[in-house]
Amino acid sequence: MNKQEFLNELKSKLTGLPQADLEERLSFYEEMIDDRIEDGKTEEEAVSEIGSVDEVVKTIMSEIPLSRLVKEKTSNRKKMSVPVIILLVLGFPVWFPILVSIICVFFSLYLTVWILILSMWIVDLSFAISSIAGIVALVFAIVQGSFPMIMLSIGTMLVMGGLAVLLFFACKAATVGFAKATGRMMVGIKTMFVGQK
Repeated sequence: MNKQEFLNELKSKLTGLPQADLEERLSFYEEMIDDRIEDGKTEEEAVSEIGSVDEVVKTIMSEIPLSRLVKEKTSNRKKMSVPVIILLVLGFPVWFPILVSIICVFFSLYLTVWILILSMWIVDLSFAISSIAGIVALVFAIVQGSFPMIMLSIGTMLVMGGLAVLLFFACKAATVGFAKATGRMMVGIKTMFVGQK
């Protein structure tokens, strides 16, 4: 893919962006390609180093605030015809509660996942505290000279410490994974506002 094809495809996928942002992004990538060509690379090599158009679009969409996209989309709306306005007003008692319900369900599911992840972190913390409590119990068992209590304390300390370490990695993976999924969801929402071709 040469420079012009890359820029044309990028422009077509970002048609819903505010005009100033669109021109700024296009000139940025055009300059980036030109700089690489000046360094001795061919157009195709320069374009391939930047990445695919879809990757560039995802990067751009993650940088632009959602509020700016919504403002641009609503300010460029064409005037609605009278029959459409009448249908919207008459259908309001039907479509508005459905829309609110859908938004509430998605928000509840999203919040539920974060609460589950938080619960996992709390369980992990309780395992770590139990392991520390096992160390304290071990000290008391050694002072008392109770061999069964020493063995029980060592077992508790090792099992709870091991579970805390294992659950830590699971919690970390879940947190990072869902945070990335949240970022992808935001890019998807922004992409809906841009209205790619």
